[in-house]
This record gives sequence, C-alpha cells and structure tokens, in this order.
Amino acid sequence: MSNNTYTASNIKVLKGLEAVRKRPAMYIGGTSERGLHHLVYEVVDNSIDEALAGECDLIKVTITNAGNIEVDDNGRGIPVDIQKEMGVPALQVVLTVLHAGGKFDQNSYKVSGGLHGVGVSVVNALSEWLEARVHMNGKEYMMRFEKGIPVSGLQILGDSKRRGTVISFCPDSTIFETTNFSFDYLTTRLRELAFLNRGVRIVLRDERTDRVHDFKYDGGISSFVEYLNQNKKPIYPTPIHVESIKEDMEVEVAVQYNEGYQENIFSFANNINTIEGGTHLSGFKRGLTTAVNAYIKAHDLLKNEKINPSGEDIREGLTAVISVKLINPQFEGQTKTKLQNSDVEGVVSSAVYENLTVFFEENPAVAKNIALKSVMAARSREAARKARDLTRRKSVLESGSLPGKLADCSISDPAQTEVFLVEGDSAGGSAKQGRDRSYQAILPLWGKMLNTEKARVDKVLNNDKIQPIILALGAGVGQDFDVSKLRYHKVIIMADADVDGAHISTLLMTFFYRYMRPVIEEGHLYIAMPPLFLVRKGKQKQYVYTEEERNQAILDFGEKGVIVQRYKGLGEMNADQLWETTMDPEYRQMIAVRLDDAIEADRMFTILMGDEVEPRREFIQANARYVKNLDV
Repeated sequence: MSNNTYTASNIKVLKGLEAVRKRPAMYIGGTSERGLHHLVYEVVDNSIDEALAGECDLIKVTITNAGNIEVDDNGRGIPVDIQKEMGVPALQVVLTVLHAGGKFDQNSYKVSGGLHGVGVSVVNALSEWLEARVHMNGKEYMMRFEKGIPVSGLQILGDSKRRGTVISFCPDSTIFETTNFSFDYLTTRLRELAFLNRGVRIVLRDERTDRVHDFKYDGGISSFVEYLNQNKKPIYPTPIHVESIKEDMEVEVAVQYNEGYQENIFSFANNINTIEGGTHLSGFKRGLTTAVNAYIKAHDLLKNEKINPSGEDIREGLTAVISVKLINPQFEGQTKTKLQNSDVEGVVSSAVYENLTVFFEENPAVAKNIALKSVMAARSREAARKARDLTRRKSVLESGSLPGKLADCSISDPAQTEVFLVEGDSAGGSAKQGRDRSYQAILPLWGKMLNTEKARVDKVLNNDKIQPIILALGAGVGQDFDVSKLRYHKVIIMADADVDGAHISTLLMTFFYRYMRPVIEEGHLYIAMPPLFLVRKGKQKQYVYTEEERNQAILDFGEKGVIVQRYKGLGEMNADQLWETTMDPEYRQMIAVRLDDAIEADRMFTILMGDEVEPRREFIQANARYVKNLDV
C-alpha cells in the first residue's frame, strides 16, 4: 500500500490563463506547426466577427521581419472602458479571461465563429508577449502582456483618425515545437475566409520574403467553387448559387459539376470549416438528391431501367460549398468540426430543393446534363457492385483471403505490423529477404499503376494492380472502406528515388486519398526514403539521403580515396542493404503522409493527376527551382 497521502493540499487550482499554458492542446489542438498557426486564426476570427456584424471590411495579417504576427482590422475596436464586474478595462478582460467577449452578448454579435470566447485570451496565454492597440474615440490605446499577464496598464499613445484593433504577438518558444510561421499555411485559411465573406478584403504580407496575397471575392462562395474547379472540366460554366434566409438562419450554397468522378463538398458554419460535416451537410445532400431525382422521374430519363440513382450517384463529379450562418450554433467540442443543430437540416434541405427545382425549370440544358451524369453514375455503381462482389469472392477463394504475391508477417495485431508496397518484383524480392518476418509484410507491385484520378470506382475495383492492395489491407474500398479493419497500421510506399518512383508514389497517394482517405487522415500512410548515395572509404561507410549530406560525408572521410555510389533504384541494393537503410525502424527515414488541408490536397491531386495539362505545366514551372536530387 502506498504511503502517499491525498488531501486537499494535493488539489491544484490553475488561476487565470495558467490552465491554457499547462494544457495548450485542449485549446488549440496541439503545439506543432498546426497549433502554432491556429493562434493566427483565433485572432483573425475576431476580426471576421466584426465583418459579420457589418463593421469591418479590411483585415491585414503580417508576418514581421522578426517572425512575429500582426493582425490589423478596421472594425469597431475592442472596448477600452472599464468593465464593471472586473473593475478593469474591457480590453484586459477580453485578453486575460477565458469565456469573456462580446460574442456572448447577442446585441454585439448575432453571428460569431468564436463561439466559446476563449480565442484571443488563449493566444495571449501562449505568447511570449502580446501587444494590443485599439483605435477608437479619436485615440490610440495600448496594453502589453507577457505570457498572458499584463505588464502595463491601459495607455493612451496619442490621437488617431482611424478605428480598429491591432494585435501583435510572439508565440512562446518554450511551448511550441516551432515558431516559424508559414506564408503558404496561412494563405489557405485566409483565402478561404475571403471566399466565405463576400466583399471582405484580407491582405497577407510576409516581410521576410516580400510575398503578398491580396484576397477579395465579390462572388463569394461561387468564386470559391470556381477556384476549386479551376483545374477540372465543368459541365456548365457558372456555379449554381442558392441563397436563402429562413428562421434567422442564412443559407448559402454554390454547386458546379465537372466531368470527373470525385465528390468534393466543403461545409462551413459561421465561417468554421466543419470537416466532419453535420446537419447542414446532411440537409444539403437530402435537398440535392430529392431535386435531381424528381427531375429524372419527371422527364423519364431512366426509361425502363431497374436502377435508381442514389445520393452517391447524384454527387459524382460534384464540387459544392455549403455555408450557414446562425445565431446559436452547436458544435461537437472546442474543435468545432461537426454542426449539431437539429433544425438546420430541414432548413437547408428545403432551401436547396426549392431553389434547385426553380433553377432546373429555367435552365433545362444544365438540368439534363446533371441528371444524365447521375444516371450514368448509377449504371457505373451497379457495375462496381458486381466488381465488389467479385473482389469479395476472390478474397474467399484465395489462400488466407490474401493476394498471392503478398509475403505476410506472423504477428496478427495490426497495431504492431506494417506492410511495404514495393515498386517492382526485383526490389520486392530483396525486401522479402531483408525484412523482419515477424511484423513486416511485403507486397510487390508491378506494371503501370492505374491513375485513379481519372477512373470511376468500377474501373478501380477491376484493376489488377489495385485489387492486391485492397485485398492485402482487408478494409474494403471507397464507400465500403472501414479503417477499423485495416490489417496493418503502417502502410509504407517504397519506390525508387527517381522520377518514375516519385510518379508511382503519387499514383498510390492519389488512390489512398480518393478511395481510402482514412488511411491518410488517421496517420497510417508513409513514404519510405531509400538513400541516394553510399559513401565509402576503406572500412568506413555512410548512407546519405541528399547531395548536401554526400558532400559533407566526403569532407568528413577526407576526399582522397573516397568512393561514392549513386543508387538509381531499389533493385541495386541487396537484401542486407535494403534492411539496413530503408526498412530497419532504428535507422530508416520515412515521410508521414498527413492531410492538414483537404481543399489544397484536392487541388494538388487534380493538378498532378487530372486531365488538364496546362495547370500541371504551370505548377512544374513554378516549382522546378525547389527540386533537389532529381534523377532523370
């Protein structure tokens, strides 16, 4: 029995913002690069709330030369008069007290993204220092904080002819894994906010590189859909736009179909990207399905066919953005990834159905194209169902329900196992010999991999290069995919370190993104990093992964008598070398494939693997200078 006592003295009360500094992940999701940038979004969201109230139309975000952040808006300014309950300036209350802010007062903000009122105070708590300057009443006011604690009272810096709030902060390097803000990372979210808030101008500037983005979209979410579809082939030129205000709720939807087969729907509630969807998304799907099926039936487009387009069929090739703005949104937790308000579903569904029905009547050519695309998708789904049944029958007939080329591992616990998808039979043979058979499985891939970006699901399921992967992973595919059934918790793509290898890796990543996305979302997908060079001198040897490392190794060994071997493919390594460099967990290097931004990921896969050549050429020309170790 323990002798440790447990009394009231063991109970610790974290005062003020101490709790935030103690458990930052509870408030911003983590202390990685993602959490770091979340600080900026929290401050910008306050400015957006001013825009939603009709009080702000310009937001400027600057990464300073020192690497800090400044957010400047032309809103009303955070109040500086004394807050009666606390007896200190309201500015100090907003920046130091959790769950404090104007968004709890519906007279100040009818609609707000920062529902919980913890945003800017959390930023203050996690900053080495934060300065707030407020322009109002003809004066400029300032307060400074360090690690969430005020170090100055409210000061009047002088007269001012403008209005608004300027928040500058330096993230605390003792809390965050990195304090290096990414211009590209911020670009994505700020562009998104500009789309969602029609007419609001958002300027992002990086003083370190002189890069500037100036976003303002008078077309709102219709411009958003056009942006998402810009590398695809739309089947009609202008997105269908739905706008409705019902029951104090603003519903806005933009819809445009393209010739592809992927469904891309992005939903937002009060500007928050609800990546897990919710009632507004289900309402949209219901309204769209009902409207399209009603048109198909009214115009007898199915004739005597015994198929009925499902919601999935009707959404094939669809790009859509749904944005709802409501007074009291209910989200799942602080992360706000799923909207729960039950009344939203019916409001969105009826708004979509009614507006689309009118649009279809007024635009019969567009309506017919959408309807026929849905019918074709239904026919394809039926073919895919037969292909799935065939795949399932194959999995039963084949030994152990696994593909013949798979060299499986002996451990059955998925959490302890990994599978290498290896380019080529030769490298696959070396990998089988060099592996640890207890927990490492090898699946050699051969021939030309299918570009799943350009294929319907029935083609994917019938492809002899894809089927072994589906069978080996054992979790289904597409709508039937169940990540809980995944047979290996590390899926590792292992291809040559050359252009062909990079192409194969991209084809495989495209497949996983389009048909097994949870493998990426839950952190199961990796890219193996075979070495580029072996540097030897006598009995000394070092495997290196970049030209810089090669040059340093040559200097370390002494240039005289140094032999450098360039590996052009996995097949050039024997089993021991492949294990030692690329498969041994103690020494190998791998890239974890992550999905931080679904919108940009979708655009990138379309650019790299889609039908349009010009966007791909432009991307290559713009990024060629960043390529290293290219072996053609």
